[in-house]
Amino acid sequence: MARTQLTLAALATSAVPGLDVAYARKHSAGAHGLFDSALVIDKDGRALIIRVPTSQSAETEQSADLVALRALTTGNRSRLPFDVPEYVGQTPIQGTRAIVYELLAGDSYDADALTGHEGVSGSIGRAIAAIHSLPSAFIGTAGLPQQSAEQCRKDAIDLIDRTANTGYLPAALLRRWEQATDDEALWQFAPAVVHGSMSADSILITDDAVSGILGWSGLAVGDPARDLHWLLAARGDAAELAITAYVDARQGSDSHITQRAMLYAELELARWLLHGSSSHDQSIVDDAVAMLDGLVDTVHSHTQQPLSPETGPIMTVGDVENMLDHMPRAARDYDQHAAMHTDSYNFSGLTADSESDSDSDSDDAEDDADADSTDGSANDSVDNSVDDSVGTTRGFSAPDQAASRSASE
Repeated sequence: MARTQLTLAALATSAVPGLDVAYARKHSAGAHGLFDSALVIDKDGRALIIRVPTSQSAETEQSADLVALRALTTGNRSRLPFDVPEYVGQTPIQGTRAIVYELLAGDSYDADALTGHEGVSGSIGRAIAAIHSLPSAFIGTAGLPQQSAEQCRKDAIDLIDRTANTGYLPAALLRRWEQATDDEALWQFAPAVVHGSMSADSILITDDAVSGILGWSGLAVGDPARDLHWLLAARGDAAELAITAYVDARQGSDSHITQRAMLYAELELARWLLHGSSSHDQSIVDDAVAMLDGLVDTVHSHTQQPLSPETGPIMTVGDVENMLDHMPRAARDYDQHAAMHTDSYNFSGLTADSESDSDSDSDDAEDDADADSTDGSANDSVDNSVDDSVGTTRGFSAPDQAASRSASE
């Protein structure tokens, strides 16, 4: 049973000494999310978010987020053109912890809206580039994951192999993805600091610019293309500008980043299939198979924008929109990571199935939780957020996070 706002407000007063609550309200749209959360305002007008995980997966994510935010020291934050969540306090509750964060300013929008405005799109590209430009030494010091380009490639190969082993992966896609992972040139890149779970729900906007980024549990050194694939699934008119702004800010240091981002977008369908298979949910399996078959049809019918010189064509805007029109609503409500302002969904199964290293970090997070780490909060405006519809730009883009982000408050 979901905890009431009064219960959460009481927990907040326990977590933050001296907190005098004047107002509290639930900060979730439903009772089955990864977190029970509430917005709490004290008598001085200070706005806070309190969250209590509702599953082991959520607890793991919360712990990883605390470790990551502690690693983002004042020096690291000063290099970023936006705010990062700040941790305020915690208190034990029924075998887990209630965590309190400062509420970050800014509004939350879906991916299409974010990429429909030139100023916002450019700001998003530059914000992601700023994360990728952080010096990477602090990642190792904090004990966060570090992957080489070859390890990123091996992870993609492993995901493809596991998907093929289900018996549901069409031979045409297996061949296409294997050709991409066999392309040496595609994987010649310098690993960078990555957010690790970037999506539209990670981003807060103020005055047509990125004002805050949330949900840092995936912070690592890895393939920067992983933070971009959701942009390829956005249908805003200025989506291309976000990629251009990113490339300009990074000075074109990775000539194949867009192709890898496209590959990761396609592989989200594989993740969705694996989630259905591991959870023994035939409806998810059937949905994933249908989308994979749709991708096969498109690969065979077009000739532009290959993942690599060997892989063949990718989807057009019309193809993806047509696939969206026929996609079951349940599939489009799929999501993986929780931003600080988004607690109204439960995707613990897929999180467990993913390739993240969050489990290995959870023990470290328990040790670090008492430190003056900072963590994410949310913006009140998330109540108006809408689903990130699956889309595309300039060619194929599989549904972002294997269908779309359905975080709503």
